[in-house]
Amino acid sequence: MALLKLGSKGQEVQQLQLILNSSLIPSPHLHADGDFGSKTNDALIRFQLLKGLPGDGVAGPLTMLALGQKTTPTPAPAPVPGPATGPKWMQIATAELGIHENAMPGMQNKRIIEYHSATTLKAQEDEVPWCSSFVNWAMKQAGFQGSGSALAKSWLTWGAAMTSPSLGAVTVIKRKGASSDQATGSSTGFHVAFYISSTASHIRLLGGNQGDSVKYSNFSLAAYDVKGYRWPT
Repeated sequence: MALLKLGSKGQEVQQLQLILNSSLIPSPHLHADGDFGSKTNDALIRFQLLKGLPGDGVAGPLTMLALGQKTTPTPAPAPVPGPATGPKWMQIATAELGIHENAMPGMQNKRIIEYHSATTLKAQEDEVPWCSSFVNWAMKQAGFQGSGSALAKSWLTWGAAMTSPSLGAVTVIKRKGASSDQATGSSTGFHVAFYISSTASHIRLLGGNQGDSVKYSNFSLAAYDVKGYRWPT
């Protein structure tokens, strides 16, 4: 994607406007007209500051990455400080933070399609629930065989069960009393992601399709049941 800034015009600006509308809370409600004006500039600066990036109003490589526009494969990264110092698959998963569904109608984020390729379903749309695809992809990149299934609950019989989770444990949760879950895009209520930490009231996971993106999320244990922690064998 080309460098976008004040005065830029075209389809890429329109895509940027749609992504900003879906990524920012509250939404800036930009008119997706493909014209990078002052409102788009203000919204982009707001997004950059939220992500800890320089608020220069220029959609350069780092900003586009944060917007989820990494569309070409990259090699597994070297370990970095923080959660990425865990198992190899966590180093890989952490490097994907910010990958986001393409908000442009009829267009797909090719990175998410790559995640899907790690399952037997091999979906071709980034709106197809992709939490299990992401975990399968990260495990495959790390040299482990995943569940191969696009279903989150398929991980409950994968690997070995854990009674006490470690950083990076494959974690399956389910929305209590529900057969679907808007927060994770799940059509079954199940969700799978990587364990980060937990308290008496919440569990923190790194996963895909959490708010349509790869991100850290805190799930309330009052609203979700932990169905299992798994580790590769």
